[in-house]
Amino acid sequence: MRILITGGAGFIGSAVVRMAIAKGHTIFNIDKLTYAANLENLKDISDHQNYSFLQTDICDAKRLNDVFDSFKPDAVLHLAAESHVDRSIDGPDAFIQTNIIGTYTLLTAARNHYENLPIERKNEFRFHHVSTDEVYGDLDIDDPPFEEITAYDPSSPYSASKAASDHLVRAWGHTYGLPILITNCSNNYGPCQFPEKLIPVVILKALHEKPIPVYGSGDNIRDWIYVDDHADALLTVLEKGTVGSTYNIGGNNERTNLELVQAICELMDAKFPNRKDSYKDLITFVTDRPGHDRRYAINASKIKTELGWTPSIGGNDGFEKTIDWYLNNEAWWKPLLQSEMVGKRLGTQAS
Repeated sequence: MRILITGGAGFIGSAVVRMAIAKGHTIFNIDKLTYAANLENLKDISDHQNYSFLQTDICDAKRLNDVFDSFKPDAVLHLAAESHVDRSIDGPDAFIQTNIIGTYTLLTAARNHYENLPIERKNEFRFHHVSTDEVYGDLDIDDPPFEEITAYDPSSPYSASKAASDHLVRAWGHTYGLPILITNCSNNYGPCQFPEKLIPVVILKALHEKPIPVYGSGDNIRDWIYVDDHADALLTVLEKGTVGSTYNIGGNNERTNLELVQAICELMDAKFPNRKDSYKDLITFVTDRPGHDRRYAINASKIKTELGWTPSIGGNDGFEKTIDWYLNNEAWWKPLLQSEMVGKRLGTQAS
């Protein structure tokens, strides 16, 4: 397929681009290149004959229309989004602009492209919107996991903006007949994740022997999925999913934040024994963030039953692979820690 991917220089987006190229698709990647994007994530395929890149904002309607006119995609895989909850609490404006206005602008351009396609290409066109499990809100410990029919109840400016974008995509499918797909995924981790996210924070704090912050008492529960599994699921849905459907994607790897941090510390103890005692001694409990959801959990039976997809990496295997990547790729993350904005935010600014 000829796939237009938005946000393809980000953490998840770059994993999708790399995998899509490996599967033989032709990719046009558009990315604004905000703080969390990094073209280094794509250096191995940047010169590939089936890959093109344009730095642009999904809120720029003219540039989007130009891309659709020139590239003529068979599908859109929409990953571009502001995605960090803490940042959304500090400054929600960017989340409203990118996640809601940007998605609307992209939908408008995609609809115009779709309506002018010949009938045989119309039947094959897809608009796949990538969302999050956070739109469903909070779960108690004994509640059943989120299903595709779970009512939306977002808690943060981030999740509210993603919920709004999901509603827009469904409306464009229902009202204008745009052939849409939506996926809602649990927490991702793996190589190339921006260092302000939890797992890179733990790894890099440990490497610098600095306090490892854990919100509240660490009893918040998340389901974790390795990023390459998510990328594979997204391409599976794009290729096989039923138009108009939503698919939840999960890693079947639910644990508390404290359990996760302790597991990473134990793996670090084995791989990088740089302390007399365990890295777990660096764990420091900090004031919880406002409106912190207690638990997210995914029922991913629909994608398994309908499309035959399940995650391939579970337990601590993905965490071990991720630690290895950060230990072996200091040249990727060190410049990010040295940047004033990120260094101050993480408290790990290198000397």
